[in-house]
Amino acid sequence: MPKVVDHEAYKIELTSEASKYFSEQGYHGASMRKVAEYLGVSKSALYHYFSSKEELFLACTEFVMARAKQDFSTNENEPEAQRLEQLIEVMRPDFGSEMLLMMDFMRGKSKEAVAKDNAMKLALETYYESITDIVGEARAESELEALLGKLLLEYMSGKI
Repeated sequence: MPKVVDHEAYKIELTSEASKYFSEQGYHGASMRKVAEYLGVSKSALYHYFSSKEELFLACTEFVMARAKQDFSTNENEPEAQRLEQLIEVMRPDFGSEMLLMMDFMRGKSKEAVAKDNAMKLALETYYESITDIVGEARAESELEALLGKLLLEYMSGKI
């Protein structure tokens, strides 16, 4: 009797594990062959679910950002300052690896290509939505700049 595979669940599993690979190895150092080896699947099996490295990376970004939306949610009854600090605490542990991956992904792309990229759009939308939920639309951009700047300074000074 043939094995019954839940293709959607398996694709999510591959995406989850591949996101770890990208986070550890970067974007430009990755290839579908290397990702397949890391996942313990054949390259053709990986291509069955993702037609290219770019498609796989976008799926990984979608997976990570969906989890981030859940993690970024804060208690609406708490003061704004406390909610902002909670958001920073959630972002802090993975900030360095996420920024390095993002920079590696964008390396060599024009600013127009970055602006049109679906993975970058999704990440930025997720960050904006999360901060807007806390401070409102009018202050979202300046607060996001401050938050990312704070985390970047912490990362560059070796605090995180």
